[in-house]
Formats: sequence, C-alpha cells, structure tokens
Amino acid sequence: MCGIAGILSFSGPSPSKTLLTQMTDIIEHRGPDGSGDYIKDGVAFGHRRLSIIDLVGGHQPMSTTDDRVTITYNGEIYNFPELREELKTLGYQFNTSSDTEVILQAYHAWGPKSVERIRGMFAYAIYDKAKNEVFITRDRLGIKPLFYAKLSDGQFVFASELKSLALHPSFNKSLRKKSIEEYFALGYVPEPHTIYENVYKLEPGHSLLINMNSGHIENSQYWNIRFNDSYKGSIKDAAIELASRVEEAVKIRMRADVPLGAFLSGGVDSSAVVANMAKNSEDAVNTCSIGFDDPRFNEADYATQVAEQYKTNHQLKMVDPNDYSLVDGLMDYYDEPYADSSALPTFRVCELARTRVTVALSGDGGDEHLGGYRRYKLHMFEEKLRSIFPAAIRKALFGFLGAIYPKADWAPRIFRAKTTFQGLARTDVESYFHGVSIFKPEMRQMLFSDTLKADLQDYNALEVFNRHAKDADTDDPLSLIQYLDIKTYLPGDILTKVDRASMAYSLEVRVPLLDHELVEWIATLPSDFKLRGTEGKYIFKKSLEDQLPHDILYRQKMGFGVPLANWFRNELKDKIKQTILSDTMLDSGYFNKDYLERLIKDHQSGRRDYSAPLWTLMMFQQFLTRHG
Repeated sequence: MCGIAGILSFSGPSPSKTLLTQMTDIIEHRGPDGSGDYIKDGVAFGHRRLSIIDLVGGHQPMSTTDDRVTITYNGEIYNFPELREELKTLGYQFNTSSDTEVILQAYHAWGPKSVERIRGMFAYAIYDKAKNEVFITRDRLGIKPLFYAKLSDGQFVFASELKSLALHPSFNKSLRKKSIEEYFALGYVPEPHTIYENVYKLEPGHSLLINMNSGHIENSQYWNIRFNDSYKGSIKDAAIELASRVEEAVKIRMRADVPLGAFLSGGVDSSAVVANMAKNSEDAVNTCSIGFDDPRFNEADYATQVAEQYKTNHQLKMVDPNDYSLVDGLMDYYDEPYADSSALPTFRVCELARTRVTVALSGDGGDEHLGGYRRYKLHMFEEKLRSIFPAAIRKALFGFLGAIYPKADWAPRIFRAKTTFQGLARTDVESYFHGVSIFKPEMRQMLFSDTLKADLQDYNALEVFNRHAKDADTDDPLSLIQYLDIKTYLPGDILTKVDRASMAYSLEVRVPLLDHELVEWIATLPSDFKLRGTEGKYIFKKSLEDQLPHDILYRQKMGFGVPLANWFRNELKDKIKQTILSDTMLDSGYFNKDYLERLIKDHQSGRRDYSAPLWTLMMFQQFLTRHG
C-alpha cells in the first residue's frame, strides 16, 4: 500500500522535480518506508512506499528492463503469482518477487486490457514510452483512491489524495456549487466530482488513456456490476458455494511479508473474515477491537466471544465515549467535506491495529452486496405498498399525509409514519435518496442562501442517483438500491473512511468481501436469498451457521457510531454553536443564518435530533477553515 502522485506536461517546461517531491512528501503517511521518482519526456511519477510484498525488491517507480514501460502504483494484487507464471510462459523474465513488476510486465504484454486480468485493489499510472501514452486506472469497487485534474497551465496532475494536487501553483480552489448541494444531501461528494471545480475522482472500474502528444484524455469504463438473478440452484447449494468463495477470497488476502491481522467488531462480516483466517492460518490470528462504555455502541463482548472461539491473539481497547479529541483534525485527512462520524472510532481501531500489524483484513462491503442494511428492509416494505397504488394516487394521498403528519425522531424508522408517507409519495429512486439524505430537500432549501440557490439553478443531488439508476439494468427493487449504494455510498463514504483512517497510521486494510469475482457471483443470486422477510444477509448467515454462534449471526445489527446528540447538548454545546455560526461559515455566503440558529436551538432544547445535520455543518466549517 502506497501513495502516488504525478505531473504530465504536454507542452512547455518539464514537470518540476521539487514540486513532485512536495506532492509525495505530503502523503508520506501512506508510505513511510521509501520514496522514488521518475522524470522523463514530460512525465513525472512520484511514489511513497509502504512495504508489504518483496520488502527489498519492490522499489518504485519501476521500469521494465527495456525502459519502455514505467509504473507508479498503489495497492495489492492478489493473483500476481498466477499472472507471473502465465507471463513467464510468454517469455517474460522477472527481477523481483513483487506484484508491481507483474502489473508492469502484464501491461507490456497486453496493454490497457491487462487491467481486466487483475484481481485486487489498486490505483496506478503507467507510462508507455513507445506509444507516448499514460494509462491511469482504478480498481473495480473504488477501494483505492485516485484524484486528477487538467490545470489551466496545460499540465495534468494526479495523486492518491487531494492535498497533493492542491500544492500545484495552478490548482484552482474554486468550489463546485453542485458539490455543496451533494455534500449536504449525502454527507460526502460522490464520484466523479470533488468539492473543487474541474477536479475529479477517477470512478471505480474506470481508466484514463492520455496521449502525451496531443494532451487528449479518453475516459473509459472497463467493469460494471450486473444483477441478473441467473443462479438456479437451491439456497442450500448457494450457501455452500458462498462459504467456499468467501474462504478463497480471504485466503488469497493473507499473502504478506509483514505482520497481518484483522478488525473484529463482533458483527457478522468481520466475524466471518476472522473465522476463515483462523481456518487458513497455522498461527493464532491477530485481532483487535474497540469497546465503548455506552451500550448502544459497544459490541466488545461479541468480538471477545468470536476471539475466544477461534483462539485469536485478541486486543481490546475501551474507548471513552466522550473521546472527541480527533474532531478538530479530521479534515487534515479527508481534504474535502466528509460527514460520517463513524470516522472517529475507525481512526481509533486503525491506531490500535497498527501497534501490532501492518496489514488488517476487514468485513467492509458485506452489507451492500448481501443486503444487510436496515434501510433495505424499509425500502422493500415501502415498495410493496407502492405497488398497490397508482403513482398519481400515491403522490396526492401520501404526499398530503407526509406533509401534515408530525415527525417522530424517537421512533424506530420503520414506524415513523411521516417518513413512510413521504417515501410512498415518491418514485423508488426518489424514496431511497430521500431516506439516505442527511439534509432533506426542504431542509436544504432553508439551509442555503439565496445566492447559492441561484448558483445551483434548481440542481438537486437526486440527479446523482437518477444517473446511476439509468445504468443499473435491473427491474428488481433490492438490486436497484444495492447498485445505487455500490456506485455512491460504498466508494464515497465507506471506502473513503477506511482508506484515510488506515493510511493515517500507515496501515493497509484488505477487504475480501469486495473481491470482484465474489461480488459478481453474489449479483447472480435472487434477491430473496439476500433479504428474506426482515432477515438481511440471509444466505450469508446460512453459510456461516457451522462457523459462528447463533447470537452472533442473528442478533440485532449495531452501528459503529458516537454519541453526537449528547455531545452537542453537553460537552460540545458551545463548540457546535461557535463553529456553525463562525465568521468562516457566515462569510462564505452559502448559508441562511436564521436556519443555522434554528437547527442549533431545536437540537439543544431536545425538541429535535439534528445531530447528523449539525455534524455535517461542523465538518464543512472545518473544510472551509483548512482548505477553502
């Protein structure tokens, strides 16, 4: 796992070595074990290395012996031994045992199509000197990040983090107004955009091919997930095959030349990963978890139960529920507004893991692909009701009821009639978008200033979901919202959170449940294998019944969160007010001061729970202060 950066100059002066060094030094946390650069013919590649495979021979940037192809690469390729053997049969020779050289030689042999043969998590750039082209690509699910921009001076820059790009003297820090709308709806800026105008994230499963002669950039998609319900076997057969596929995905991610372990929360996904690691390890698996005094967030006992069952080398650290010391520094790592408060405990568990291991396996991705989120159950319940009433009747009747019915923040969401009525009045995509939004559309209308609303010209972040829904190629309601999450929430929130938190501590996190071959197979399963009645991840739990206790598999899902509502009424009561009503926020010209004051007052009086909107505002203020 590493950090990469690059500068391409299509005409004019060559890229600056000093600037390239600055761009890699600022992301040293991603790769503290070494650095390197390559500057030739208008191409400048920089690299920071976290040594995982071939500790001695994997120095980057790396070139082929004929100096035709050069790479700077961030990630891990899990099928590199098999690819290396195939390339050897084609006459290729290897000077290292690193996966980097395998990617390099694969590109030499197969060109841009080589990415389709790679299994892993990655973002890399390759310069083909013979064709005078640069190929840049990102893994299928977006596990590893890649930012890029074509600047006003004609140069093109890319890097693992936005902070590297921002060092370029031609980088324009003008904010993209539509990204502000998207952020306050979703809590993150979804791909392909960033908070900055004309600065982009390379979308998962996409590649750029850049002609160094003309400066032409071709953006193409090499992979997409397709839900097709083509599996014809029984649930029992599917459970057996799923167990085998998960084991294989875990096993190939245990290849490392450094200490390796796993996060263990006590939930289904992390417990499944640990169970399969223990099955394939001669030594005790290193596991770690954090616990909280607040029982609403504490899963430590469940994690300990799994650790004892599999005799892992377990490390548990109890965290003060009022540990908000990281709050002020989050934007130093995220570089753009990001509002998932579970980033705080994620930082803590990464910090704990790094005391003993350099690589940790996690259970991320199981909820999206196997139907585990509670919101999926609510959406499917609403879908059944939507199917009963024609659209015109639904909009009129339930729109009226949703408007007049009082809001009940205290109730479980499936029993919140106002939310349900509002959902039934909308289309399926609109309903799902509304359900996951932090600031609902009517709240954003009150939040934003007249100036910002004029700049937005009625743009609604719902368009992000509508764009992806057109490409979903499925009529199944569960598959549709899974597809939407895979394109938005998974890379924009979950994987971003884990990447920045882990890399802050130079920790590599591997995600076997996001193995693309496993994901493709799961997408062939009928939806009722995943969500059956009110039981999410049904087939996954069935596949694990001989590996994990019933109370681990079938207990109520808990969140990995922090007590924001309490903080903003007590310990951070003054801070939240000072932050949101600061000169930075009010002078930005983006917000309606009266509504900001109302949010704070209603939350602190206990009248409403606005903890998530307040946190979202707080993180935006941090961004403006540091990067705006």
